Amino acid sequence: MTGENVTPVTVTSQDVSPVTNIGFMSMTALPFWYPDPDESKPAPMPLLVLQAFLNTLDPETGVDLLADEKGALRWFASAGLLESFATVSAGDLELAREVRDGLRRLLELPEGEQPPPEALEPLRRLVDEHPPRVVVGDDGTLEVASAGRGDAGDALCELLLIARAAQQDGTWTRLRVCANPECAWVFYDRSRNQQGHWCDMAVCGNRLKNRRLRSRRARAERNPGPDRSG
Repeated sequence: MTGENVTPVTVTSQDVSPVTNIGFMSMTALPFWYPDPDESKPAPMPLLVLQAFLNTLDPETGVDLLADEKGALRWFASAGLLESFATVSAGDLELAREVRDGLRRLLELPEGEQPPPEALEPLRRLVDEHPPRVVVGDDGTLEVASAGRGDAGDALCELLLIARAAQQDGTWTRLRVCANPECAWVFYDRSRNQQGHWCDMAVCGNRLKNRRLRSRRARAERNPGPDRSG
């Protein structure tokens, strides 16, 4: 399938693991660059890197690890996506936030619903400016890699390649945004039927259920039914 917004690398048969320095290492604890050390529903590597990127903004607290250029460089370098001596400009920072928002909006879509163009626009702009490249391996295998590792755009492209690989292997649908709108934390749903809704059932699940219960009670008090006594 081709089109003006489709990058011509879909003929490849295998992806290069984008984050080569952390790859598929086994972990007994979350890496220090993950936004919440107490994450109870982490994704497997390398999808964990994308989950971490999406959670660099905590909607509930307002904490944003991409709030400024220095903080953004610190996170990208810590996650192995950029060298520590790289730079992040104001334009890079704006694009990173737009890409993060676009990917989050894709996760929030109901099944089968098409994403709005504005959610796709920053992703398309990114791949237009930093097109992935096809690499021919020593065994003749065609692989996809990011354009390089020189700037923030390349780092963001690596994150898109992680998303692409997850879409292909089926793990993308396990990344979910918490159904509590005040939380909106991105978690990895490991349930067999993939019907998880909360980043933490004991916190967000019960909180929202109690809120709905209070709302129903309040409506019932404002609109009592007919008196059926006697």
